[in-house]
Amino acid sequence: MKQSVSNRTMSAAIYSSLLLLGLVTLYPFWNSVVIAFNSGSDTSMGGVTFWPREFTLENFKIVLQDNRIIHSFIVSVLRTAIGTFLSIFFTSMFAYGMSKKNIVFKKYYMVFCVITMYFSGGLIPYFLLIRNLGMMNSIWVMIIPSIISVWNMIIFRTFFNELPDALEESATLDGCNAISTFFRIIVPVSGPVIATLSLFTAVYHWNDWFTATIFINKANLTPIQTLLQQILNSNIASEMLQQASGGNAAALEQLNRQQTITTKSLSMATMVVSTVPIMMVYPFLQKYFVKGVLVGSIKG
Repeated sequence: MKQSVSNRTMSAAIYSSLLLLGLVTLYPFWNSVVIAFNSGSDTSMGGVTFWPREFTLENFKIVLQDNRIIHSFIVSVLRTAIGTFLSIFFTSMFAYGMSKKNIVFKKYYMVFCVITMYFSGGLIPYFLLIRNLGMMNSIWVMIIPSIISVWNMIIFRTFFNELPDALEESATLDGCNAISTFFRIIVPVSGPVIATLSLFTAVYHWNDWFTATIFINKANLTPIQTLLQQILNSNIASEMLQQASGGNAAALEQLNRQQTITTKSLSMATMVVSTVPIMMVYPFLQKYFVKGVLVGSIKG
């Protein structure tokens, strides 16, 4: 069907707006990648925008040879893998129980769960609780407190409520109890929602730097994002020292220009190394992700 002039004009405006929004959203990350692949001395001169002016791999060589970054990368991988598995496992089981219609005081349980989404005891009581539980300087402090997500539980419960009752009825006739029904019937047909929430949970664990900053004091347990935050802070401190040096600022700037590698270029290279792995997960879960985000929107 041929579109009218007004429809084509509206479509052109919509696509142009989406294109502009996409460019504005992607440019900061793209510029960081460009700086990571550009010579640090050339970057300090400014003007590096869309493409490396002096291409180099020295920044990544330094980053990948740093034992701290490699060890922090391993810690983040372990935290993300273990934390995602345990969170999806326990949250899905909790949601399956909450999806049952014959639970006594079910509404009150939901009220208690929802309250935790809006109110907390505060950072200091939370810190004291973690310390009293003996989880300070342990990888479990980054995993156990976030095992149950009320928001993910609600999404799981919505998905389970939409499943046909005949599935559980047939499993019960075959002699399955609640646990067998969950693992043999419910889990296999819940691929889209499990994949989607696994992705969200993995991104949270991979990007979280604040938890380790508060509760981890050992260098061998520092995740990659916390280490990156420390590197960025050192970069900011270095720039503040240069600004406070007054008459020596020109000499320091000249020294930075003579260096192939700078703190800023190393920071951007570290950011790229810590971001790319989690981005590579999206293509493998894309087909489930599209289905999972529609959970609860259509009642079949």
